[in-house]
Amino acid sequence: MDRALSTSRRWASDRGRPGLVGQTHGLMSDTPEALADDVAADPVDPAGDGAEHGEVADERSGPGRGVRPAVTRFVRRPIVRGLLAGLLIAGSLPPWGFWPLAFVGLAVFDRLLAGVGWKARLGRGTAMGFALFAPTIVWISELTAPGYVVAVLIFAVLSGTFSILVPPAAGRRPALVGAWLLCEGLRMAWPFGGVPLSLLAVGQVAGPLAGIARIAGVLGIALATVAIGIAAAACFDRALDRRRRATTVAGSFGTAVVLLVVAVVAPHGHDTGKRLDIAFVQGGGQQGTHAINTDMRKVFERHLRASAAVPKGMDLVLWPEDVVDTEGPVQDTREGRDLQALARRLDATVVVGTVEGLDDDSFRNSSQVVDRHGVWGDRYIKVQRVPFGEWVPFRSLIEKVAPDTLAARDATISHESGLLRTPAGRLAVVISWEVFFGHRARSGVRAGGQLLYNPTNGSTYTGTFVQTQQVASSRLRAIETGRWEVQVAPTGFSAFVSPEGRVHQRTATKEQAVRVMRGVPLREGQTWYVRWGDLPARVVAVLLVALGWALDRRSRIRESAGTSVRA
Repeated sequence: MDRALSTSRRWASDRGRPGLVGQTHGLMSDTPEALADDVAADPVDPAGDGAEHGEVADERSGPGRGVRPAVTRFVRRPIVRGLLAGLLIAGSLPPWGFWPLAFVGLAVFDRLLAGVGWKARLGRGTAMGFALFAPTIVWISELTAPGYVVAVLIFAVLSGTFSILVPPAAGRRPALVGAWLLCEGLRMAWPFGGVPLSLLAVGQVAGPLAGIARIAGVLGIALATVAIGIAAAACFDRALDRRRRATTVAGSFGTAVVLLVVAVVAPHGHDTGKRLDIAFVQGGGQQGTHAINTDMRKVFERHLRASAAVPKGMDLVLWPEDVVDTEGPVQDTREGRDLQALARRLDATVVVGTVEGLDDDSFRNSSQVVDRHGVWGDRYIKVQRVPFGEWVPFRSLIEKVAPDTLAARDATISHESGLLRTPAGRLAVVISWEVFFGHRARSGVRAGGQLLYNPTNGSTYTGTFVQTQQVASSRLRAIETGRWEVQVAPTGFSAFVSPEGRVHQRTATKEQAVRVMRGVPLREGQTWYVRWGDLPARVVAVLLVALGWALDRRSRIRESAGTSVRA
């Protein structure tokens, strides 16, 4: 006990005195003078039980002295703080969507990585990742329970692994920004072709940082979000004196402000002068259904009946994904003839989502055009497949433990841009899962798309987990590309989304609905994100990690030199 009190006094006497290695001056630099102060503010028990200086004094005084220190020790355990950080970030995402929580969670995580070795950073990052992903991707369990467990574990370990890239002392804060971006960037491409779920931007699109998407996509929003989290951490960092605290907060918060200002003046795209009257059709029905035990003809007929409410003479009538399910080409089926008659009756171009069985092992998921004369036109075949939904990785292994709802056939893959030509105008199509990928909407717009169209089908999933996350993703894609977007689903949510990310006429789940918007502008021109994609943000991420380790190395050299001089 005497030793612990002596240690506590020593830390207290060091408070505010220049140390050997350092903290930060702004977002982009950590000085070698502040690490001792940083560790004094948050010393870490090497044994990992979370005990910190001052706890002995708590145990010696006051009523309930046996309870309060126990609670304090529990909360201060690194694994508990890691879980807390992850839960706070999760709370910033849909369906909860209280976006300021991300800043608090990132501030907690920043402090958690201070002054510890790589194994501790791995463990703490993994705990944070587990608490982030377990609640936010729980909807995957309705598709495949084993896949959900595997996904949570993979993403948690990835979060821990990238935490190793963050030096514990000087350089920690710029490297944390870079490591977070690199981790999100990897998940956008791997595993299974990319699983870009629970990104910071999906929550922040509801807040003031949303406009950054048009210049740097979701990674740009993540950069600003982590920077603000670092600023929040610095505000309560007792190791920083007033000058260094102000410098750190100004540098970190200023980074986000600069990105916002640039986003305001950067290209937004512009109207072509042509406007369309557009209707979408949501057939309605129950959630939690699967194609293998659903009468697809009834689903189709619900959409036919709902289409009776569409005003005649619309420019475009848009249906959801996979409400026309046939064996072989749809043009040769009863459903195909019904759609031709519908287009003629409405005197409108109709775009429908079709699933066509090709053989015992494969099917084709596409969007197809029927013009106002009932003539079949262009078709776009989906590129980005849903893992465990439209194709089954490691099928021979997964089938042994997966439920009967596992897809019996795999979807084909196309290599198309996403451009769909219609008599009304050129559409950039992102089918269902593809709306989570910024590069898919970007591809269709770069090919000439003037309006984003997201036919989707979330009928498998109950509640609003998937639905709210998909609407948030549609908002991001609209901002990134500077285009209007129409999202339409058979059981909700369906909506119009403006190029600024504002949602119009969103439907409820399960309801049958037709929504009409007149005078929707077709748009052209390229935002910076459409022009350059995620590459600039990825380069910045690498540079930030490199900068962090360079600062860390410099601080160690200075520490070594200082030790030699004192010796």
